[in-house]
Amino acid sequence: MTLSADLFFSFRSPYSYLAVGRYRAMTEEHDLDITLRTVWPIAIRDPDILFTGNPNVGRYIFIDAARSAQMLGIPYRWPRPDPVAQNLATREIAKDQPIIRRVCRLGQAATRRGKGLAFGDEVSKIIWSGTVDDWHEGDHLAKAAARAGLDLAELDAEAISDAGALDAEIAANQDALEAAGHWGVPTLVFEGEPFFGQDRIEMAKWRMEQKGLAKR
Repeated sequence: MTLSADLFFSFRSPYSYLAVGRYRAMTEEHDLDITLRTVWPIAIRDPDILFTGNPNVGRYIFIDAARSAQMLGIPYRWPRPDPVAQNLATREIAKDQPIIRRVCRLGQAATRRGKGLAFGDEVSKIIWSGTVDDWHEGDHLAKAAARAGLDLAELDAEAISDAGALDAEIAANQDALEAAGHWGVPTLVFEGEPFFGQDRIEMAKWRMEQKGLAKR
């Protein structure tokens, strides 16, 4: 029996990056389907609350994401460029956000084709691994899409021609995440139960094993 789950994911979330490849590996080893459900980063969805209040919140995320990656042995560096145009010193978020809107629409278009998880993993690697500068230019995205079994030109054409519908699907993903009982990413939802964070993967697997998760 194939189990299924949804992974709510942001291309701007370092913790999403640290989770998506491990969830993808789980689907390759087990009889499991995970649907990637892209959401807008909070900087786009609700910029008024991003890094507000105690400034230690932002500092902690930078420190913790880096050490988590180090502990896990996953290559990591804050993206160059950041998918969201934001002044991290002043916290000001630019009104024009072409990079993150493009990549989120590409991610949702990949999910339409049943390859969202692979696309999210491959693109996250070029954004977050520290091996690529200017990941949004040249052929970096095209090669990442190809590794996921997709054609970037086709995805880009759809992201332009069907932007409104893709945006509506991304917004619906956020609504579904909140309906499942959480608001942040990465969150895996399995049979209505949310597992939030890259440090809950083993717990999610444990729950799935209770429901009959089997190796392929």
